[in-house]
Amino acid sequence: MVMMILRKVRLLSVLIAFTCVVGYGEAQSRGFLVDCGSNSSTKVDGRIWVGDLAPNNNITLSSPGITAMTSTLEGNSIFSEIYKSARVFPDKLNYTFEGINRGSYIVRFHFCPFPIDSYNVNESSFTVFANGLRVMQDFDVPGEIAHKNLIFQSSSINSTAFSLVKEFVLPVSSGKLIVEFIPRKGSFGFVNAIEIVPVMEQLFREPVTRAGGNDVDLNLDGRGIETMYRLNVGGSKINPGQDPDLYRTWETDSSYMVIANAGVEIKNSSNITYASANDSSVAPLLVYEAARTMSNTEVLEKRFNMSWKFEVDPDFDYLVRLHFCELVFDKPNQRIFRIYINNETVAGNFDIYEHAGGKNRAIYQDYFDHVSSKDNVLWIQLGPDTAVGASGTDALLNGLEIFKLSKNGNLAHLMRFDSSGHSVNDSKMRIIWISISASVGTILLLTILVMFIVCFLKKTRGKPDKSKNGPPGWRPLFLHVNNSTANAKRMGGSLNLNTLVASTMGRKFSLAEIRAATKNFDDGLAIGVGGFGRVYKGELEDGTLIAIKRANPQSEQGLAEFETEIVMLSRLRHRHLVSLIGFCDEHSEMILVYEYMANGTLRSHLFGSDLPPLTWKQRLEACIGAARGLHYLHTGSERGIIHRDVKTTNILLDENFVAKMSDFGLSKTGPSVDYTHVSTAVKGSFGYLDPEYFRRQQLTEKSDVYSFGVVLFEVICARAVINPSLPKDQINLAEWALRWQRERSLENIIDPNLKGNYCPESLEKFGEIAEKCIADEGKNRPTMGEVLWHLEYVLQLHEAWSRKSNLEDSFSSSQALDNDEGTAMENQTLQGSCSHSGAAEDV
Repeated sequence: MVMMILRKVRLLSVLIAFTCVVGYGEAQSRGFLVDCGSNSSTKVDGRIWVGDLAPNNNITLSSPGITAMTSTLEGNSIFSEIYKSARVFPDKLNYTFEGINRGSYIVRFHFCPFPIDSYNVNESSFTVFANGLRVMQDFDVPGEIAHKNLIFQSSSINSTAFSLVKEFVLPVSSGKLIVEFIPRKGSFGFVNAIEIVPVMEQLFREPVTRAGGNDVDLNLDGRGIETMYRLNVGGSKINPGQDPDLYRTWETDSSYMVIANAGVEIKNSSNITYASANDSSVAPLLVYEAARTMSNTEVLEKRFNMSWKFEVDPDFDYLVRLHFCELVFDKPNQRIFRIYINNETVAGNFDIYEHAGGKNRAIYQDYFDHVSSKDNVLWIQLGPDTAVGASGTDALLNGLEIFKLSKNGNLAHLMRFDSSGHSVNDSKMRIIWISISASVGTILLLTILVMFIVCFLKKTRGKPDKSKNGPPGWRPLFLHVNNSTANAKRMGGSLNLNTLVASTMGRKFSLAEIRAATKNFDDGLAIGVGGFGRVYKGELEDGTLIAIKRANPQSEQGLAEFETEIVMLSRLRHRHLVSLIGFCDEHSEMILVYEYMANGTLRSHLFGSDLPPLTWKQRLEACIGAARGLHYLHTGSERGIIHRDVKTTNILLDENFVAKMSDFGLSKTGPSVDYTHVSTAVKGSFGYLDPEYFRRQQLTEKSDVYSFGVVLFEVICARAVINPSLPKDQINLAEWALRWQRERSLENIIDPNLKGNYCPESLEKFGEIAEKCIADEGKNRPTMGEVLWHLEYVLQLHEAWSRKSNLEDSFSSSQALDNDEGTAMENQTLQGSCSHSGAAEDV
């Protein structure tokens, strides 16, 4: 009996062991789902993610790095649970995944920045290799996320991203995959999750049709591939759980359309099937159940296209995959169109029904194009074929994918250019480096000669070289002085530097005075912080309150903004611009001293603090003051000045609640007479940024007008311009408020503190101004002068309403008082009668 029990136990052990081996084999066939920075397992979207330090996970780390955790995350993602941990690496870190079979794998890196002790995620930068293939170079996660948000903001999509996924298709020829993370010197890197999914069926086929040419073999099985874009055209977003074969995310296409209304969305609930049974893993059927077709196909001149525009890396090969399924027509030759990639025809007389062999049958077509070193845009266009009749001019697209192909073992964007902007090969690069070295040598020689002359002159004049005491990057203040004034003084004779600086920069403070005013830069007196450094509240010996901006010389961005502010403030004087009182440039310090604005920022009086809410009149006066300041900037000089960072935190209020514009670190001089705009890199604050400026990188005064329009809506609604915690259609204030304004129902979203205390007509006119300010095209927006005029009219309406209401209240009070007096007299008479009557009875 005992022996029988032992045999059964042994048999059971063998079965358990066999089951574990089978389960392990199945797990390996599914790849790896890694929760970085964790030692436990988490179930997300129906899949088990294993911690990178969990036992027996077939994952080896070359070093432990640093584990980072957070309890809360911004935004809402299906991966939020695994995004709450991260592996941080200040030094090189390798992940080795064992037991991987030969074949192709989809590798995804998940990034979701959150605050990490002792590390600023905004300063992270790192390079990533996968089995020797460089897939990312000096990668900046927050920068990529911010750029993605700008793309959303410039379109009609109301979305804000807080995380990022980088996806690659990689060939694995050995039994393991090694991923190397290498932080840039002096920086660090992090990763939240790694996903490795095997591609069971052939995902790419050859040959591929080349744009404007013949079919070509691209050796796709031996090249690394990066997924740049994957879109469900005409449909809603598809999450990984809805694509069970490869767990892909399919975004919507609206934000990439050049003209949003060029295509309309259609859907078909009929059963969709694959034209080829081998295509089941190419895309889920959900992609083919929705599509976008051309609008207004009945017009006489059919020369319009549906166009999508994508930013890509220059000097790489790209594979463009288009997904089609005819959802309407049940016969051939009823929908015929052309397909263009970067203005090259890749398919003419394209008939989906004919290619697929019927209606509701899913197919895809792959096309290849090379983007030159001078370009960074890929255009996809579908349009009518003029050779066919009127009944066949429509076009249709269900899905779109763009893949970047590796080049010489590299997928990262590493470009070098010669003086004409063309890419340079290694042999030419050596020649250029020799030329550069010779040029540098010449420059150094000239620099030494100039320095010798300067030192000699200083020595002969008996003036020490004080510039050596300053940190690298600082410029002496006299370089910012108005040149015409300096020249005039030189022509008149001797030049007093301190007098010249003070004439434009105000009083020169000693560092001792600044330290005394701020109690040696006491943290308790800090009232603001930015890329330049901190702002402190200070008090001079005579009791005058001041604001002291102390620059951080280690911040390159802060230095540039600080210098811009110096240049701008030396030219600007206006009641509604914060005034510069003076400066201090002793002992390697660069400090500017401003008038103190007792009531802080306009935003602090709208929401997010315990300060009493502003009345409607106070809000109007604040907007008028800011508008006057901006109007002066735009018109007060020959070319004008564009502020470029208009927002409620840059509108300050003094002790009398007079509004003044501040922070001119991003300001730019306006275009000259012969130009309509200034071409410059996009800068500003997310939520306030002009979408036209972002799209074209062309800055105008109307960019400030757009930002000011957002401020006007913020003043009405008293909420943040971007709030990810709200429902999707309310996240972006400008878009949300604009919808209510167009319905003339702005009173439904007004700050509750204002209800019943404003003139309805003034609110109506105020909303109309805000609506005009945030018009999509700058030419349709008013000037700041026009905005100012209308705001003053709105204030007049409100004051007239207030006077009328006060008169009515006074009249009502007077009537009530008269009635009360009359009642009192009647009561006295009645009481007298009663008392006489009582006396008679007593008698």
